[in-house]
Amino acid sequence: MGDNMLRENLESKWIDCFEKSFLLSGVIKGNTVAIISESQSRQVLIDLSQHALQRIGAKPIQFNVPSPKLKDLIPVRSTGSCYAYEGYEAILPALSACDLVIDCTVEGMLHSKELQSIIKDGGRILMISNEHPEVLERCMPDESLRPNVNKSLKLLQQSKTMYVTSEAGTNLSVEIKGAPSRAGAGYLSPGEKVAYWPAGLALFFPLENTVNGKVVLNVGDVNLSFKKYIETPVTLIIENDFVTSIEGKGLDADLMRSYYEAWNDPNAYAISHVGWGLNPNARWDALTMYDKQHVNCTELRAFAGNFLISTGANEFAERYTTCHFDLPMRNCTIKLDDTIIVNSGKLAGPLG
Repeated sequence: MGDNMLRENLESKWIDCFEKSFLLSGVIKGNTVAIISESQSRQVLIDLSQHALQRIGAKPIQFNVPSPKLKDLIPVRSTGSCYAYEGYEAILPALSACDLVIDCTVEGMLHSKELQSIIKDGGRILMISNEHPEVLERCMPDESLRPNVNKSLKLLQQSKTMYVTSEAGTNLSVEIKGAPSRAGAGYLSPGEKVAYWPAGLALFFPLENTVNGKVVLNVGDVNLSFKKYIETPVTLIIENDFVTSIEGKGLDADLMRSYYEAWNDPNAYAISHVGWGLNPNARWDALTMYDKQHVNCTELRAFAGNFLISTGANEFAERYTTCHFDLPMRNCTIKLDDTIIVNSGKLAGPLG
């Protein structure tokens, strides 16, 4: 590593952060806690987890498997669907039997089949995003997010339609229709099975034929899969859940068209999930400070007041693909029925 790089050391302050995080998620002395990882995992996250658990007096156990062969020859980032544990069914019951599983895999187990098996048999999992520890330190699990997390979930359960508009020209409507929703504060409260650090966003997975309109990705919006800010506007036309046209003359539109086309898969163009950021500690501008290999960019999904639209897999609409874009947008207004919850990129109304 060059001398000017951010070092990935076992810093005492980062062990403190991990310890605090695990305590918030209910880890106590004597608990058996599994740390799952793969050969390409960020070693410092595994080490910090191990040391923090030992400080608490828990009993850590490590499962590390070789990172698997690539399934796709197209580069893939930030999918949340690690497949390193495919074929390791024999150990899943052991993971379910632990008091907690800490996920340090590269992509995370969020959308993997194995996660469902672990949960079904009583397991609980805290996913640590593949970030430089400094990002995790700045975006600590936060109890003060809980009220807005709970309000967001309640609003989604009560509302029929989400409308998103912006001065740049976004005009989107999404029928909610009881779609499965998720939100988190970065730690596991007693009833919860899955948490994600860094956290602080609310989202739902729209059911079939519910998403229509136009999304204008404007300068400064973010393409998280490419880990870059949009510099030339891109317009996505969406009809019955699918991006049917990608308009724009600049490099950003060219890159998105090229990447989508490479998959040769209609489901790549479908909407995966939509939502909004709730975390005042997550920063829109943070990506300017880190090299791409430092970050997984989950911080930018969560910055307060962003509208997040994502394309790719949506198991609830029975669409599967490995192609995934997370696109957090600034300066949007989000309405749930008649209630404005984000006004020009600022949390408003019940969330304000």
